[in-house]
Amino acid sequence: MLMPVTLITTGAAPWPAYAEDAGVEAVVVDKRPILHPNATKFGAYDPYGDFSTQSGLETEALFLPWEDVDLATLSVADEYALQRKRKLLITIEPWSWNEDRRPGADDLRHKVLAGVYDANIKAISAVVKTLKSPVIIRWAQEMEDKSGRFSWADWPPQDYITAFRKVADQFRKDTPTVRIMWSPKGLEGLEKYYPGDDYVDLIGLSVFGLQQYDMRAYGAPKTFTEALKPGYERVAPLRKPIWVAELGYEGDAHYMQPWIQTATARNDQFPDLKEVIYFNDRDVIAWPFGLGRPNWRVTTGSGVN
Repeated sequence: MLMPVTLITTGAAPWPAYAEDAGVEAVVVDKRPILHPNATKFGAYDPYGDFSTQSGLETEALFLPWEDVDLATLSVADEYALQRKRKLLITIEPWSWNEDRRPGADDLRHKVLAGVYDANIKAISAVVKTLKSPVIIRWAQEMEDKSGRFSWADWPPQDYITAFRKVADQFRKDTPTVRIMWSPKGLEGLEKYYPGDDYVDLIGLSVFGLQQYDMRAYGAPKTFTEALKPGYERVAPLRKPIWVAELGYEGDAHYMQPWIQTATARNDQFPDLKEVIYFNDRDVIAWPFGLGRPNWRVTTGSGVN
């Protein structure tokens, strides 16, 4: 079955909204970040269209596997972005979304390096070449993560670098205007996977805040600034524009309010932070401590399940 890349449009309020009864703590019913003038730019991965009518959104993000995908729907995403004057951030995940068809980490690595998937790269690149929106390609994110979440992560660094450069070369050959994002999770050791200045235009980090996880793992809630700082400090010496390529937060109103207020606010601690992309969906992987798959979607309120 071919998986489409789809964008669904609905309306939404342009700022966070709260519901409150007398004597009852406020509940966040719309937790989208507040956009600050002349500060960090904002975009979203938005499969439900919650940001479809919001002004100030710079980038439409989408995810696609490089197997079992209907690439024709990239043109639909392109038209959607063009109508709203937004860029496209395309995260390419080197596997199938059909879990039964996914190779193991070693198998995937050997096949990528042997050129088995070169045709997949070329097919996607050929479609990207036809798109009218400005395009950023983000391939095989969070490569330094050792949790087993992704089968392209925790490879020998040189193997990952070789594969990344192969992908970057193909897209740049077909579309010289494309920008390439290297996107570690932000963990210790990420620098071993850096493909080199000539292959990286932008750096993307992943920043998620889950109140229940923070309390169990750290004994206290973390703010957006606290969550971003370690990864930012690891990539800042590379002197590239930095994005938060995936942002999400979930908890009670007291926990989320600082995230809502500061995610796009100018912060002197992060002078190279240029844009944040909200991941407006439920997580695809269960979190530790039995917390299930957090729901980062902006319009659903609190809860994990």
